[in-house]
Amino acid sequence: MHEIFYTLIVTHITIICVTLYLHRGQAHKGLVFHPILEHLMRFWLWLTTGMITKQWVAIHRKHHQHSDNLGDPHSPHVYGIKNILFKGVFYYYVAAKDARMTVTYGKGTPDDWIERKLYTPHSKLGIVLMGLINLVLFGPVGLLILLIQMLWIPFWAAGVINGLGHWWGYRNGETRDKSRNILPWGIWIGGEELHNNHHLAPASPKLSRHWWEIDIGWLYIKLFEFLRLVKIRQLNS
Repeated sequence: MHEIFYTLIVTHITIICVTLYLHRGQAHKGLVFHPILEHLMRFWLWLTTGMITKQWVAIHRKHHQHSDNLGDPHSPHVYGIKNILFKGVFYYYVAAKDARMTVTYGKGTPDDWIERKLYTPHSKLGIVLMGLINLVLFGPVGLLILLIQMLWIPFWAAGVINGLGHWWGYRNGETRDKSRNILPWGIWIGGEELHNNHHLAPASPKLSRHWWEIDIGWLYIKLFEFLRLVKIRQLNS
């Protein structure tokens, strides 16, 4: 039972770091975090995902530039819904190898000493450390937990959001792409379920648009704002 609670907690923290820091903060610049909170999120993502901020941001920005057309790194309308849903991480890594794209679309991301010396060149070291932590805490079961952690973002973010989020669901407004809101209650994937809402106002850190829609990421943002750990740059609802 402890292992289940631990797994749910750590994967939830990872989801929140992805949606708040990588997506709403870095890719769209809708949020400014207190340096301590920002670095805690950077550290956690290095520890649990091995993703490089500049690459993630570049891929996402290119997705918005070419959404659901040729040039979109992960559109189900270009590559097929089954491919994106179940092999979305493959398309992420293919896009991440494009150094020119990373430079073009990844501007404004962290470029400090720790990013240059640790997080980028040793992006997989964090996962190794996470595995050792899991082993110390839970023994061999810790490796199973690590596997779940490593699959969590590739499936739910790279697969479900990038796939179903452009294939199935309802729309609150017309966009030039085929984005959809998968569910009105964005809890499991940090609010990213409200994907059409995001494409309607990409710079807005709030993804819900109606009283009956729930964006759990926005609830965290308001909590951090109350604690003076984040500033909201703009809000388009």
